[in-house]
Amino acid sequence: MEAMSMNEAACWTAVVDRDEAAAGRFVYAVRTTGIFCRAGCASRRPRRENVAFYPLPEAARAAGFRACLRCRPDAVESQDERVVLVRRACRLIEAADESPPGLAELGQALGASPFHLQRLMRQFLGLSPKEYADALRIRRFRDDLKAGEGIAGATFGAGFGSSSRVYERAARELGMTPGRYRRGGTGERIAYAAADGPLGQVLAAATDVGVCFVALGDDVERLKADLAAEFPAAELAADDSGLADILAAVIDYLEGRLPHPELPLDLRGTAFQRRVWQELQKIPSGDTASYGEIARRIGQPAAVRAVARACATNPAALVVPCHRVVRGDGTLSGYRWGTDRKASLLKSERERAVAGTGGRRSALSAG
Repeated sequence: MEAMSMNEAACWTAVVDRDEAAAGRFVYAVRTTGIFCRAGCASRRPRRENVAFYPLPEAARAAGFRACLRCRPDAVESQDERVVLVRRACRLIEAADESPPGLAELGQALGASPFHLQRLMRQFLGLSPKEYADALRIRRFRDDLKAGEGIAGATFGAGFGSSSRVYERAARELGMTPGRYRRGGTGERIAYAAADGPLGQVLAAATDVGVCFVALGDDVERLKADLAAEFPAAELAADDSGLADILAAVIDYLEGRLPHPELPLDLRGTAFQRRVWQELQKIPSGDTASYGEIARRIGQPAAVRAVARACATNPAALVVPCHRVVRGDGTLSGYRWGTDRKASLLKSERERAVAGTGGRRSALSAG
């Protein structure tokens, strides 16, 4: 069962209009602040490329966002009985101090068939009850580490039974050891550089291992702020000469001289995110794939919404070509760096594919 589909264009219009009537139909999350809001929120309007939409507050919370204290999106009640049931199930899971209730226990407590409850959870959240509980547990663990809690305290505070289970899960969910995550990049040096490109400013950043961030935008200072938010405790250092070859490869791609900027990578993300990003790199230039197709390719056909979230949080524009993922009907969906840029990228790639211009490969090619 795929997660409930959403018309993102209509959602964005409701956000722009601060349409309070749409408040119960979805919430929107802002990546730069880590907060999710209802459609009618009076807070400053975010940039479209920084916004993600979720059908329920619980879905945004599972993705790591916090509820806005101004508009209180959790307080909005739905008239849909299915949504009410799903949200009641989420409350029970969230209230569990240690071991979350199993599917049968949830069904009994809510007077619903376990099969029906699981189907509704997947439909409206894109997650089963167990997956929702796991997402909350990892989020608590991550938040406690960021707040300075020791690994042992964060381990048991999040409901993990032992430190061995944490280290087993951390490599998959955090993309690094808990100690390294807790330091937030402390001790790491990340070099960055920016340049003008045909679609605006391009900022690239890299560790000693490889490229960790590539962003597109109109304001280089805003791109630097996004980099700082991605790596809050790392030492960021401008290095135009050191990143000259990396930037040249990205600009060459944008100007049609490279079919793809293949560069050594050092991307931070959960195991699921990395699987999605690796699959995106297999989409040939000039082609596209739907979120559902990517979900099937990684062996999780029900994880369509999770695939969309992984695309939306991709930190390396162009190098990981999330712009090549579209809706099931072929229409464009959101893009972290602007849907106009997404349309331009796809158009130029199709034209190159028709013309048969393969271009040269980057000297930094990882393959």
